[in-house]
Amino acid sequence: MARLFGTDGIRGVANVYPMTSEMALRVGRAIAYISRKKGHTPRILIGKDTRLSGYMLENALVSGICSMGADALIVGPMTTPGVAFLTVSMRADAGIVISASHNPYQDNGIKIFSSDGFKLPDAKENNFEKLITSDDLPSLHVDPSDMGKAYRIDDARGRYIVFLKNSFPAEYTLEGMKIVLDCANGATYKVAPEVFFELGAEVIPLFHEPDGKNINKDCGSQHPETLANEVVKNRADVGFAFDGDGDRVIAVDEKGNVLTGDQMIAICTSVMKKKGTLKKNLVVNTVMSNIGMGLAFKELGVKTITTKVGDRYVLAEMLAKDASIGGEDSGHIIFSDHHTTGDGIIAALQLLSAMKYEGKPLSNLAKIMKVFPQRLINIDVTSKPDINTIPEIVKVIQEVEKKLGDKGRVLVRYSGTQNMCRVMVEGPTEKDTEIYCRKIADVITRKIG
Repeated sequence: MARLFGTDGIRGVANVYPMTSEMALRVGRAIAYISRKKGHTPRILIGKDTRLSGYMLENALVSGICSMGADALIVGPMTTPGVAFLTVSMRADAGIVISASHNPYQDNGIKIFSSDGFKLPDAKENNFEKLITSDDLPSLHVDPSDMGKAYRIDDARGRYIVFLKNSFPAEYTLEGMKIVLDCANGATYKVAPEVFFELGAEVIPLFHEPDGKNINKDCGSQHPETLANEVVKNRADVGFAFDGDGDRVIAVDEKGNVLTGDQMIAICTSVMKKKGTLKKNLVVNTVMSNIGMGLAFKELGVKTITTKVGDRYVLAEMLAKDASIGGEDSGHIIFSDHHTTGDGIIAALQLLSAMKYEGKPLSNLAKIMKVFPQRLINIDVTSKPDINTIPEIVKVIQEVEKKLGDKGRVLVRYSGTQNMCRVMVEGPTEKDTEIYCRKIADVITRKIG
């Protein structure tokens, strides 16, 4: 049997293995079973994004949890970082998120947080997966008199909003600022506009009317084009685009320029260094980070540690080295002084805090980092063999790396959540990156596409 957990939980097409109601039932049973303690009724918190399949999976999870003698705390539509916060705030034994993040509505997923608000480490995830697939699991349910209950937590959104607002410096306000928010028809559709409005901003919300099928559809952090146009059209100070589950954000400056996650990290790092809040003078990034970030940090005198792709790996290194900021170019940014996981709304608020501190528009602050041309091509693949075992692919990668020399780089990796191979090339010009990236992608398509 193929491994259930990828880099960000279990994920797949809804109603198709492994994202079936039967699997969700087993996940619910397993998380409740491992949370059992003598004399204690476990409480498992469940949140979801706005996908149509969320109802099916939510009810199956609740059924599994209650069958094992645990109580289910249902918070409804909630961001992934919101579930992490509420799990800790409500002293729950675990938190479950039903979401496939930035994927289209047909997909869904299940992510799990432990009682401390952190995602499960690989070792615990492996043991948890063994229990989920165990033939013994169905026989472990409790007697009828010991079954659990389900409770709907009506004030969950309000609790989370207060938490988010407290991450913004008390000495600042957003009064006089006009902010456009692209909520991706996802989990931030109610929370984000309320947070920025309560902090004093004039808010123009976009894509905030989910119907179960329009999440991430031509909107959100992967499609910021409409946001950029609306920022310019409305003469706004800044715009933010979140992804479906709210753990990522991409910013747009007042001129309509889209900033990368790397640029946001560089801006916030610069201000944190000036304020003396940059722990260990250190930032954690990933192999996907732009070359320009490294050059900017060298200029700032800031140290960096690079991890493989995945927020769990960034966070693990941050905790190990006591770093206060880390993240990915995709806009998944972690501020460890504020949260246990990446939170798009917190990241947006920290960027606004930096703007307030510097007293400058975002377009000016973005100049701190030169973004090298980068091309990314995603290729659907039928299998995921080790790239180094395919001579034709190894050869074309080496050819491109030789031509780029020290003026660029190549990164080829499989997606941890989809049957996809990602080819990324950075180079001195847009033309070069396009040509070289396409050259590698064509070979991969022929061999395993």
